[in-house]
This record gives sequence, structure tokens and C-alpha cells, in this order.
Amino acid sequence: MATPLTPYDAVLHAARDVTRLDSALDAEMLGAALLGSVYEIAETDRDTAVREFVAGFLAATSRRRTAAATTVRAVFAALVPEATGADRVRPGAAAPAWSGQLGKVHLTGSWAYGDVYGDQTSYLATFAYDDASGGPEHALVALVDHNIGIAKDVFVGGPADRILEQVRQLCADDELTWFREEDPARMRGEVGRHLAVTDRLGQLPGTSSLATDRALVGARLAVMPTETTPPPRLSDDPLPAAERAEQIRRFLAAPEAARAGLDTIDGAELASLHFCLGLLLDHVATFPDAEPLRWSPTVAGLFLLDWVHRRAVLDMDDAAMLPRVLRAWAGYAARKRGLPASAAAGTDTAIEEMVPEFVRLYATGERRSPATAAVAQLMADGIDPDDPAALDAWIDANRHRLADDG
Repeated sequence: MATPLTPYDAVLHAARDVTRLDSALDAEMLGAALLGSVYEIAETDRDTAVREFVAGFLAATSRRRTAAATTVRAVFAALVPEATGADRVRPGAAAPAWSGQLGKVHLTGSWAYGDVYGDQTSYLATFAYDDASGGPEHALVALVDHNIGIAKDVFVGGPADRILEQVRQLCADDELTWFREEDPARMRGEVGRHLAVTDRLGQLPGTSSLATDRALVGARLAVMPTETTPPPRLSDDPLPAAERAEQIRRFLAAPEAARAGLDTIDGAELASLHFCLGLLLDHVATFPDAEPLRWSPTVAGLFLLDWVHRRAVLDMDDAAMLPRVLRAWAGYAARKRGLPASAAAGTDTAIEEMVPEFVRLYATGERRSPATAAVAQLMADGIDPDDPAALDAWIDANRHRLADDG
């Protein structure tokens, strides 16, 4: 019976033709793709899983002397230099001529681009080998999603000049996108911070290059300058009460509030208005990069068709008021941020089109969380959730029903 292959043997077999590749870049891309399998199947802390795999591979293959084995060892050491044993790896005597250029690259430029709403930012950096024998100039592209706070995709490829020109042209032809040169230290900090969150995800976004290119992206980020000042620490309460009140005051004094008739509301409707405004600010505070004025069709959809149903109990006045308040706030936010008129109009149209589905979800309650549904039932039964005596009496009277629901 044949001896079963270890994972390390399987890697060596998959990379058996590595010495026939044309450049160090080709070899690093192959090595990253092989490590991508480790990254993808790891359940948590994927970056650590890759580092530990490389350390294990280097230890297990330390006596292998074939050209393919010594070359793969050098590739992995260049991609994951922090792995135990990587600093002791040297290319073998029969290694390809380009092996001396593994990992020896320098930054040639960095840029950022994204949508004017602020939902996503893409970062692009170009790199060249210190010696041309290492391979062609190539580009790293990383997509950061600010709504979920992760690096949603990464990619390394070339030719670098063609990728850069395609991005420039794409942004020039679309007024809803922007493009600028980016400070490389800031790019490294932003991409690295969001990649660290991605590395801890239980399930990766459905993009193949995120796994296959992750190790190479990490190696390229490592040659970029580091930020001299740490990024601001996110507060557990990104919008204190005084600032929330000031945000609301400024909005109610704005022309968008006046056009919606919100500046003259009083009586019973006034409480509903402030409740709805509070919900908008509460929702924004749930984002990793909280910004009260960052509203887009996507953010509005997350709020109106999902979050508010799971997190809030609305009465009929609140439900009637909320889309109206949201449209006015989104228009106000677009003006304050200087967005193009077409961007503001796009968000307003999207909200208007969401209203029927919002009403349906409110009526059915199908997206309520168990806690929200319980509070809704309390209110429907005329119980004040803040009255302990009334709450205890209601629980006693409904104990059997609550047990059945559980």
C-alpha cells in the first residue's frame, strides 16, 4: 500500500514544475495560490493558520534537496517571512536564476478610488522588482467595504500600467466615482486593518482571489511604509448624546427638513419624529466606520428593509413617519457632503421604491428578532415595558405561551 501523502507532500507535488516558471512573480503567485487553500479552509484566524502551515512545511522539508523543493521553500519564506524558520531558508544551488529576486520589490505608486457615497473604497498599488529578472511591474488591488468593515476582495496581477489606466478611465467616465493618489502608509494601514477583520471571518466572501492572493498581498503590503500615527480608535459610542442632539438640531433647521414639513411638526407627531431620527443615528453607529451623513441606496436598504425591523418596535405613526424622515435626512446628508445631484437623486429614488416593501415587512413582522417581537406583543397588549410590575404580571399571565414559543 502506498504511503499516504501529507499536506506538505501534496504541496510539493502541486509545485513540482515551479523551476520551469519564467519569473519570481509567477512563482510567488503560484505559492500564494497554494497557501490560499490553507487560508480558505481555516475556520478562524486564517493568517495565523497560513503562518503555522508555512512553519510546519519548512520544518518538514528541511532535508529535501531537489530543485523544486528548495525553490518552493524559498517562495514560501518570501511570502510569509514571519513564519518560524523562514529567515534560515536559502535557494538551492539548482534554483532558477530568478530565485534571488523573490520578494525583492519596491513600491512605484499608490492610488485610491471608490463610489461617492462612501460604501466602498478600492486601493491600488504598483510594484517593480529590484532587478527586472524578477518579473514585470504588477499591481495590487484591495476592495474595502465600509458597510461591513472588511476587505471584501484582493487581487494581484498585471500589467500594472494597463490596470491603472483602466481604473483611471472607469472613474473618469462615471461621475459617481472618484480617483486620487493615495498616501502609501495610509493605504497599508487601511487595507491591513480591514484584512485583519477578514482573516477572522468564519466564512469568506465569495471571491476566489481573496484566498489565492492573500499571502502575496500581505507580502506586498509589508514593503510599504507604515503609518506614523495610529488610526483613530473607534469608540463604543461613536456619537455622544450632545453631538446627536446637535446633529438633529442642524437637520431640523435645514431646507430639506422644511421641504418635508418636518420643521413645523408638534404635538404627538413630534415624539415620533425624534424617535425616527434617533433610529437613523443608531443605525449609522452600528457600522465599523460610523459616519452620520453617509447614506446611500445600499445603506438606506440595510436600514429600511432589515435593521429597523430587527432592532426597533414601531407604532403606526412611526412607520408612517420613517420613510419621510429618511428621505429628508438622506437629501440633507448628500448636500452636506457635496455629492453630485445625480447621487442624491439616486438615493431618494431608491428609498421611494423601497417603501412598499418596508410597509409589507412592518405589517407581517417577519424580520423581527425574538426580542423585538416580544416587545411588540407587550405593546399590543397595552403593557409598558418600563413598568416592572405590569411586565411581571404579563409574564405570569403568558407563561404557557412563552414556553411554547421557546
